[in-house]
Amino acid sequence: MRLKLIPLTLAVACCATSVAAQDALTVSVKRLSLDTAVKLAQASMAACRDKGIQIGVTVVDRDGTVQVQLRDTIAAPITGPISKMKAFTAANFNAATSAMTARADTPIGRVEGLVMSAGGLPIQAGGALIGAVGVSGAPEGATDEECAKAGLDSVAADLDMAG
Repeated sequence: MRLKLIPLTLAVACCATSVAAQDALTVSVKRLSLDTAVKLAQASMAACRDKGIQIGVTVVDRDGTVQVQLRDTIAAPITGPISKMKAFTAANFNAATSAMTARADTPIGRVEGLVMSAGGLPIQAGGALIGAVGVSGAPEGATDEECAKAGLDSVAADLDMAG
């Protein structure tokens, strides 16, 4: 009886070892370079300037940590914190903040630091979330989102190549 268990025990041990070998102890995470984040922020700002609007723009990494924040010369001081919260929200939900407006008046929408109004967009490369951009200061959130999208478009080809 013992001899029959040895092959079974060896088979189980081999399978367990190969499964354990596949479990990575670390993971690689792609991040935006500073130059790319600056280019994206400046292009977002330029798009709103072309519309005669002064804004604040924030680019965050995938965790919602600020990489770049700009506020145009006469943009209201509140545009900085709001753009940051929009970017943070887009990164944490991996979704455009305009898609979350219905959730704004729910328990999750009232979590401090989240803003669920248009103007925040996730940044992806190769299908993976690498950050988000948030814009604040336009009279309407849809315009904030247009400017954020213009910023994303300015680096899209570079991100596709890096993805």
